[in-house]
Amino acid sequence: MNTLEKTIIREFIVQVAGIEHEVWADTICDEMAASAAARGTGIARRSPEYIKKKMQEGKAVIALTKDNDWVGFCYIETWEHGKFVANSGLIVHPDYRKSGIATAIKAKAFRLSRSKYPEAKIIGLTTSMAVMKINSELGYEPVAFSELPKDDEFWKGCSSCVNYDILTRTNRAHCLCTGMKYDPKEVKNEKSKWEFTKESSLYEKWTAMKQKILLKMEESRKKKLQLKMAEKKTELAA
Repeated sequence: MNTLEKTIIREFIVQVAGIEHEVWADTICDEMAASAAARGTGIARRSPEYIKKKMQEGKAVIALTKDNDWVGFCYIETWEHGKFVANSGLIVHPDYRKSGIATAIKAKAFRLSRSKYPEAKIIGLTTSMAVMKINSELGYEPVAFSELPKDDEFWKGCSSCVNYDILTRTNRAHCLCTGMKYDPKEVKNEKSKWEFTKESSLYEKWTAMKQKILLKMEESRKKKLQLKMAEKKTELAA
């Protein structure tokens, strides 16, 4: 059996999703929404139909228990005619978090992406330090948003995030997320690997500072807008 098809990790089975897994589409979408709400940041909202389409195309990875209970999920998207690939929508059932299954799902999605699009740059946006760690182990490095796709459809995926205003007001230069990229050409050239474990403490502090500044700016902007609206109402009532 092709190793891309199925991997058994302890009590979990991680495999490329197919049409037989469409029954989990609604559950996956509900868990994505719940996770985003709990964190206060956004996973791009997807419909069950969209998730099913990814399964039909062989562009998704699903993890199940040996009793066929849903554990986790991730799918891949392409941008700019396959120049960029994103492993998106990583979600794990609350009962199985901190089990190591997220790492296994991401690794499977990464191998699937490399198999389907060997020359593509694999990119991602995340606020999760855990995901950054997983990505760094796969060879990703943090990059400026300018190194991510220019395609409007890519950024449209962020529109359901509560912080979307920050992204648009900075002309897609800054947001609470960190952009990451794996470039196969740079790996071939043996570019030095980003050692996340050694630098994570410093990077976490920097990320927290960036988020604090951006959120403070957003709060100030909203207060000014509210004051301006209140003044306008007073003028109209006079």
